[in-house]
Amino acid sequence: MKKEELSYVKLILFHVFLGALVFALPFVSKIYTFVIFSFGVYYIVKKGNKNSEALIMSAYVVSVEVLLRMTDGMILNEFGKYSILIFMFLGMIYSGLSKNALLYWLFLVLLIPGVILALISLNFETDIRKAIAFNISGPVCLGISSIYCYQRKVSFDRLKGIITAFSLPLVAIVVYLFLYTPSVKDVVTGTQSNFETSGGFGPNQVSTILGLGIFIFFAQLLLNSKSRLLQILNGGFVMVFAFRGLVTFSRGGVMTAVAMIFLLMAVLYFQANFKTKPKIGLIIILSFVAGLGVWGYSSLQTGGLINKRYANQDARGREKKSQLSGRETLIESELQMFWNNPIFGVGVGRNKEIRKKETGIVAASHNEITRMLAEHGSLGLIDLMILFFTPLFLFINNRQNILALSFVAFWLLTINHAAMRLAAPAFVYALSLLKIYIVEKPALHRE
Repeated sequence: MKKEELSYVKLILFHVFLGALVFALPFVSKIYTFVIFSFGVYYIVKKGNKNSEALIMSAYVVSVEVLLRMTDGMILNEFGKYSILIFMFLGMIYSGLSKNALLYWLFLVLLIPGVILALISLNFETDIRKAIAFNISGPVCLGISSIYCYQRKVSFDRLKGIITAFSLPLVAIVVYLFLYTPSVKDVVTGTQSNFETSGGFGPNQVSTILGLGIFIFFAQLLLNSKSRLLQILNGGFVMVFAFRGLVTFSRGGVMTAVAMIFLLMAVLYFQANFKTKPKIGLIIILSFVAGLGVWGYSSLQTGGLINKRYANQDARGREKKSQLSGRETLIESELQMFWNNPIFGVGVGRNKEIRKKETGIVAASHNEITRMLAEHGSLGLIDLMILFFTPLFLFINNRQNILALSFVAFWLLTINHAAMRLAAPAFVYALSLLKIYIVEKPALHRE
């Protein structure tokens, strides 16, 4: 086994131990949070960000955020987003930023009117600072990360390093989940999202990060597993994450992972030469068979309830009235706010106030697209168009970033069911803007 592979296995084992330690001694989570941030700053400063250390540390924070949330280890509620912002700023100090990222500066500028409107119009009873920070921290994190990443040259090997940084905390999360709920059969009684199989935390957010885990380890399997041991290890993790993602009974994360894998395989297939395409076809077939196996096992463990969940049925097999677990009402109310306030919107954080006043429903938005429209109006629409079209145009000119479309899909699908509660969609989106290049190894010439 090569030195790099041995290091990877050791890091995986360390994070297995870490997941068990946090489960046994929850207070360790707060220490872990402090260590991650302190080490991140030290690591970036010491290395001078010469090899994109800011991206490595940000990827790690993205994956560990849910574990810190579910174990009450967060020093600040938005620790993940604030940490990434600091890492990005440090990266810019040492490595500069792209002068061509004007679209993402415009994206940030167009958020300002919504903030000003909120300061003027939010009720006095509302904690204005929290209301604005809760809703704007995600877009700001996305904007700053995008400015840092825009057309930044990163080697393909370093991109694989970023994927590895994502993977490590995910191992700790899945170990924690298995320890929290050793027997899925004992806790699944219906088809609603299940907190017990989600570590006692929000199934929507846990499903999101587990879905990312499915894709990350699938990418590791394809791109970073030269030895048979790593193929077995990473392939095994793909199936473990798929199983734990399914049994959260929150569908968004798993469906997003399937879309990401489909896009990656499509990109690889169309870019492959004639000899490689049959191998990719075989991978697709094997992935489908493995997926059926995981689904069958999940069905057995849940007594068939997972089948009913994805068929949008209750435990008795009756079809549910709502296709989106009641989110249609929130979407409709936000679209109505946009039609009523089409230019500047209602202001950041006000959609929750207005919805409570008009419908009596007290709920934060689950859909970032309709929230942007409601709170920022036509300026929000322009921002969404910038976010959607820019990475697609960049991908046309830089096909080496084979993960770009998958990253965009993760952002787009995640913000449709989980808004931007987590830092994950903001940072993962920004990675789609990187300019990836492959380092050609020099040919050996015999005398």
